[in-house]
Amino acid sequence: MRPSEKPTAPHASRWSGKLLAPGDAVRHWWDRLSRVQKWGFGIIAFGLLAFLPLFPPPFLTTPNISFGGTMAQFAMVAIIAIGLNVVVGQAGLLDLGYVGFYAVGAYTVALLTSPNSPWNRMGPTGWLHEDWAWLACVPLAMAITALSGLILGTPTLRLRGDYLAIVTLGFGEIIRLMADNLSEVTNGPRGLNEVAYPRVGASERLPDGVFSSGNSAGDTNYGTWWFWLGIVLMVIILVMVGNLERSRVGRAWIAIREDEDAAEVMGVNAFRFKLWAFVIGAAIGGLSGALYAGQVQFVAPPTFNIINSMLFLCAVVLGGQGNKLGVVAGAFVIVYLPNRLLGVEFLGINLGDLKYLFFGLALVMLMIFRPQGLFPARQQLLAYSKAARDLLRSPEKESAR
Repeated sequence: MRPSEKPTAPHASRWSGKLLAPGDAVRHWWDRLSRVQKWGFGIIAFGLLAFLPLFPPPFLTTPNISFGGTMAQFAMVAIIAIGLNVVVGQAGLLDLGYVGFYAVGAYTVALLTSPNSPWNRMGPTGWLHEDWAWLACVPLAMAITALSGLILGTPTLRLRGDYLAIVTLGFGEIIRLMADNLSEVTNGPRGLNEVAYPRVGASERLPDGVFSSGNSAGDTNYGTWWFWLGIVLMVIILVMVGNLERSRVGRAWIAIREDEDAAEVMGVNAFRFKLWAFVIGAAIGGLSGALYAGQVQFVAPPTFNIINSMLFLCAVVLGGQGNKLGVVAGAFVIVYLPNRLLGVEFLGINLGDLKYLFFGLALVMLMIFRPQGLFPARQQLLAYSKAARDLLRSPEKESAR
């Protein structure tokens, strides 16, 4: 070591010399990996995550509720968070009514497959067979939610900031109120039950398959199977969104988020790229709604209230806006904490009933001490930024020798 060189702390920032927070340390370590190494670690991480319901650590279990069901709910909310991150984290559009797209996806599946629906298309008179009805409705749910995002976004995305937030908030409430009041179609507050689900793995013990609610015993219960399906869909969406982030579309989103006026001056069609983000986010929300409808097999308006929309946004803010893996971690916190505290009493108070208090306190503390989230995004505007940085640093290394 040369006399002019100073030793650095294990997690010290190269640029500021300050100690990094755990989230920053993980992010800097991840950024230094090559693309092949990231894929390798990602496959290992998601593989271990898939085995979590089968071998849950004692400190991570949920004693008063099925851990497999909790993980299935986590996968569903994680997909929602990834879609909302495209809208809020990447494009910088404050969407407070994202639960509306979630509701559209769920009701699309329910209206086409529930026997309580006048639009039911299952059975001998319909064109959906019960074995593959849910699978056929998933792309339909995504297409219809994408269309609803296009219809909503076309007249409203010229608004910015608080005005856009109010419009999207109204959209979410309109969808819920329509579902609550159109009794002849949606069955009103009574909801739609017996929604279709994948008919896979039928046996003498499980005549309706492994995804049915009848598979409620053991570690490989129906919640675990829904979690595995959610993990597969989550990986596919992460790959697609990651490719978008590294493309011209992703760079345009970042430019719009940072300064829309400057982006337009530089030739970026802000409205078109914002509409792209809105439609893509809506389609992902519709996919998650289809997952919810098949898993619960019951769809009713109270599920799609404004509180749930705020919780989805909370997952994005907690994890780190713009970081697609960070929002997955935020979704885990949002789902796991209430289920872990369910039935736990302290001074005669059920801590599971105080989840909104805990989330509120967590957001306040986060905004004070870490406003960028637990895992803040480090955007790379250049498609080959790592190679460019290494190339620029090489003359410095040569001159230092």
